[in-house]
Amino acid sequence: MPCYAYQGIVPVVDPTSYVHPLAALIGDVIVGPGCFIAPGASLRGDFGRIVVEGDSSVQDSCTIHGSADIDTVIGRGATIGHGSIIHGATVGENALIGMNAVVLDHAHVGAESLVAALALVKNGMQIPERSLVAGNPAAVVRSIEPNKVTWKNDGHGEYQRLAREALTDIVETEPLNAVEADRPRLKSEAVGVRLSGPVADYRERQMAKKIEEGRAN
Repeated sequence: MPCYAYQGIVPVVDPTSYVHPLAALIGDVIVGPGCFIAPGASLRGDFGRIVVEGDSSVQDSCTIHGSADIDTVIGRGATIGHGSIIHGATVGENALIGMNAVVLDHAHVGAESLVAALALVKNGMQIPERSLVAGNPAAVVRSIEPNKVTWKNDGHGEYQRLAREALTDIVETEPLNAVEADRPRLKSEAVGVRLSGPVADYRERQMAKKIEEGRAN
């Protein structure tokens, strides 16, 4: 696992979390259970503590950097989209940070909020729960109805499943020289995030189905 001590402080990773070999964890980094840390992610706890709470996803090429005066916290079930930067900030439970967004020091992204791709959340911005945030600089566009939070991670989302399966199923290998005649398809229900339309409706049906299955059991 690509972990590096700094000033004698060693990263902590729960054994149920997956950290890709091309990611890097440095210094005071704590990763909770069921997390997925993708290739190219850099979690640098060399200035301050970074806490990634359970069931969170830190996707490809993300940078999370600590600050000396405040812990950098990724709340339970949060998703940090590809290429995003989180610097000395707090991302609330089940919040989603869109691709290539930037969240700066002392900002707080409220639980179940969505920060749009390419948004710049400035220093100290306080985002209420279930808010849609977009722009450079970022501003709250509107609130999000609870039933539209289709990316919410309750431990059964696609990235939580991926974290569990990756521990055994992601294996380094040599590429094939040609495509097999009967090449299988991946088994996945992962879809893009939408606040309305057929994709959101599909996610809502899937969540309702899981709830009903849970009641039946």
